[in-house]
Amino acid sequence: MTFLSMLFVEKEESASKEPLEAPAFFVDLNLGQVIDAITSAKGEYNLKPLFYAPLTNIDGINYRQEISQDLERGGLLEDIKSFAEKMIIMRRYLAMIEKLSYKYHKEGWFLEAVTLYCEAAKGLAKDLSRAELKSAGLLAFRKYIANYVGSDDFMTLFAETEKLKGDLSTVRYCMVIDGSKVKVRACEAEIDYSLEVEKTFEKFKRGAVKDYLCKLPEVSGMNHVEAAILNLVAKLYPDIFPSLDGYCARNAGYLDETIAAFDREIQFFVAYLEYVAVFKRTGLKFCYPAISTEKEVYDYDGFDPALAYKLIGEGSPVVCNDFHLKDQERILVVSGPNQGGKTTFARTFGQLHYLASLGCPVPGREARLSLFDNLFTHFEKEENIQNLRGKLEDDLFRIHLILSQATSKSIVIMNEIFTSTTVKDAVFLSKKVIEKIIRLDLLCVWVTFIDELASLNEKTVSMVSTVVPENPALRTFKIIRKPADGLAYAIAIAEKYRLTYRQLTERLKS
Repeated sequence: MTFLSMLFVEKEESASKEPLEAPAFFVDLNLGQVIDAITSAKGEYNLKPLFYAPLTNIDGINYRQEISQDLERGGLLEDIKSFAEKMIIMRRYLAMIEKLSYKYHKEGWFLEAVTLYCEAAKGLAKDLSRAELKSAGLLAFRKYIANYVGSDDFMTLFAETEKLKGDLSTVRYCMVIDGSKVKVRACEAEIDYSLEVEKTFEKFKRGAVKDYLCKLPEVSGMNHVEAAILNLVAKLYPDIFPSLDGYCARNAGYLDETIAAFDREIQFFVAYLEYVAVFKRTGLKFCYPAISTEKEVYDYDGFDPALAYKLIGEGSPVVCNDFHLKDQERILVVSGPNQGGKTTFARTFGQLHYLASLGCPVPGREARLSLFDNLFTHFEKEENIQNLRGKLEDDLFRIHLILSQATSKSIVIMNEIFTSTTVKDAVFLSKKVIEKIIRLDLLCVWVTFIDELASLNEKTVSMVSTVVPENPALRTFKIIRKPADGLAYAIAIAEKYRLTYRQLTERLKS
């Protein structure tokens, strides 16, 4: 089994250029907020481009799902985090070296960086050897790193590193300071008075006492005096310091490219699972969806992760919803009162499919989702005076662009289009657009105030946002399958804010 990548099955995918910008639909679906939350603590890995590139094959999605499931078993996730911490410190050492000025100072930190790298590689190989793995990706990498740490090159690097650190630990010297002059010489069995002082005062020790020692900050810098002293010390040890010079020259390229790539790619999974843990702690469910090219899709107890993340932070409850499409059903037509969760439901449908295309677990206790070639969204936008198009013209222009690119494998999400025209014209135009979508046989969510669209034919399914029966002004944010009822409950909202005709009249008279 040859290891290629933690993220890709095909070599061509692994070698493809990472996208620098998010897909166009991220804004409408609030996916930018989701990816920001996932990657915020992993800035140095530059993970966002990995979340901008959905997979186009089911094998690749299953490959990632299996890796993620392996990481959730046992303590492997913590083992990976331990490895990553060592690699982070190692990279910081290497970055610091670039800013240092003195030869032996640089070489000393380089030795520390290699030491950490060796510890990280050996530790990870050991952790993976005892882990219960089922994914092809981690099984292949386990074999790779086992061979790597057992190779002659790595064992030589590790042995040289250990020997050199041992040799440097034997370095002892004395400084004789006479005014502005400093003389460095070898130790000659001088007494270590710090030990003598501690021994003398040991008899006065009475258990735990307050520590009056001044804590001086540890710094990695070296001034010119310290550098000059170190150069003199090096002359006292003509065998050790030349060995350090040769060690650094020979091992400049010590970092294995495959392990470096693994270190970054595995953070794609770690970051996402840490994000998921936030929701799971509140009782919300995530699952690994079944992915197919069929149009039968469903998700139970799903939710909008962008909104839920915000609500959890505020201590507010999160409402979950279900959906399913089967047989000839293709289009979810969502109607009901304003501020009832319709747009959030539409976003959730798109978010679930996109996250699934990355090979990630999705919100919900059980899901089956469709592999798409393109995801298109049409949400209301403010008029742009630069394009010289009115609101209706801009709607038609954007919708035409979507339909000219969409295929039977695409997903389209429409959110209350044609609101700038008359109801009669909106009905006419909406029917024309939805007829085109029906002919394309693609999956679609259509949020609308036009009830007629919900029952056009067997491909449309009506879903309605609901209210509290005893108090229609209160929204439940539950979206259920039922015939459109045409109830906007506007009068209930008007009464809540004392804006009915009768209430306004009474207020004006008083």
